[in-house]
Amino acid sequence: MLYPRTMKHQHAFLHRTIYNLFMIDLQALRSLVAVERHGSVVAAAESLGFSASAVSQQIKKLERQSRAALLERAGRGVVLTERGRALVERGVRLLADLERVEAMLAADDSPQGTLAVVSFSTATRALFGTVVRRAAEEAPGLRLEVTSVEPADAVRLVAHGDADIAVVHTWNSVPLEIPAHVALEPLCEDEADVVLPAGHRLAARRELERRDLLDETWCSTPRGAICHEALMRLFSAEGALPRIGFTDPDFATHVALADDGAALALVPRLGRPELPSGVVARPLAGERPRRLVSAAYRRTMSASPGVQLVVRLLHEAAAGSSPSAAA
Repeated sequence: MLYPRTMKHQHAFLHRTIYNLFMIDLQALRSLVAVERHGSVVAAAESLGFSASAVSQQIKKLERQSRAALLERAGRGVVLTERGRALVERGVRLLADLERVEAMLAADDSPQGTLAVVSFSTATRALFGTVVRRAAEEAPGLRLEVTSVEPADAVRLVAHGDADIAVVHTWNSVPLEIPAHVALEPLCEDEADVVLPAGHRLAARRELERRDLLDETWCSTPRGAICHEALMRLFSAEGALPRIGFTDPDFATHVALADDGAALALVPRLGRPELPSGVVARPLAGERPRRLVSAAYRRTMSASPGVQLVVRLLHEAAAGSSPSAAA
């Protein structure tokens, strides 16, 4: 079999190949894209909800259609061939265009089907009870599946097409990278306070100076979490790092440890339940730790009635959430 040698002929060959894929089976193309994104057939299969053998068969079908090898072995894994990488590059554009067309065609319809939503835990607690209830009232044919993950993971899931909408936050001290093809709509601003025992030497103050907290023991979210990074930068102007005595992903645990007098915690107001009588929350003096809460979705989905509905309901829920002030 002879293959086109010049760049012009190769481009024409690839365009014909993608056209044929569009007419036959786009799922095979999605499988190849997933392998490129996730690094292995097994991980790609898990992300798509298929077996590894099904993904392998889809890619073999794609190789027969393109008349070229698209994957090659590298140690115990696989990598894309040059032809495979070129096909993915153009295939991603095709899939994005298809998603945009599908959203436009559905624009005048009522929201239907399932939307995969990812959010961080305090936003899930504060916003999505209302959002899911209102969505069921306004669009009975729409189902939301909400999963709590870290903001950076949420952006990645939306960017790769593994989720439809994300609710994320960006601290004023810790930027969150957003790809160009992902739209970001601000929902509200959230502030974090220092939660400390009611009997603490600083509990009676209206605001807390950072230099007075340098020798305290803190509870933090796990290393790598965006809230951990925000806490670690709390004393950057003082040239110091907080001393972490406890690590736990749940802010309720942080509050409980403060209630026991074991640690202080930096706790956002959004989704924060009423504090126990044994603790108080005090804002920091100077620049206060704040995070911007936003909805993120692929720009190709901007005309989707489901995405439009959920984003509108998120705006309304965020406006009504009014994070509680320090108490």
